[in-house]
Amino acid sequence: MTAETIPDDRPDLTGARAGAELTRLYAAHARDLHRYLARRLTPAAADDLVAETFLIAWERRATYSPGRASARAWLFGIATNLARRHARDEVRGLRAHTRAGPEPDTAEAAEVRATARADAANQTAALSAGLAGLSDEERDALLLVAWAGLTPKEVAEALGINPTTVRTRLHRARTALRTHLTDRENRT
Repeated sequence: MTAETIPDDRPDLTGARAGAELTRLYAAHARDLHRYLARRLTPAAADDLVAETFLIAWERRATYSPGRASARAWLFGIATNLARRHARDEVRGLRAHTRAGPEPDTAEAAEVRATARADAANQTAALSAGLAGLSDEERDALLLVAWAGLTPKEVAEALGINPTTVRTRLHRARTALRTHLTDRENRT
């Protein structure tokens, strides 16, 4: 469910209906938050971080300002900050995946399937290495757009930065990934 399908994505979380509003926000956004976090981390980590996102939202409900950001952007900002806690492990995992190379195919498979799987594993390793090489800020902006489906304006709201900064980070991240993938392709 997206923010456009929700009648009011800038709720009052300070009033008597704060619990009901947060429940409504959970129903509206938990699935998208989980999808985003699962793609960044793991499904198990996403389960924990979605729960933690809403716990933090409840604890900080008095600081939410509907005039500053939509609830969706606010929640994605909280989730992104939680994912940043895992950034060091994320980067280590991406680098380890790159060093390990493609997984061996243990099953007897058709030659075409094996080739496709090897190509996909190589592309995943190349993309993982490229993502690991980005700064945390560039990676956050890129993944919020690519995996969470946020607009640059929503990313700016989520991260508390200027939309122009988001566009600059996206440009730098995309350029760095293109360069990394092109350089890797030229070496093979």
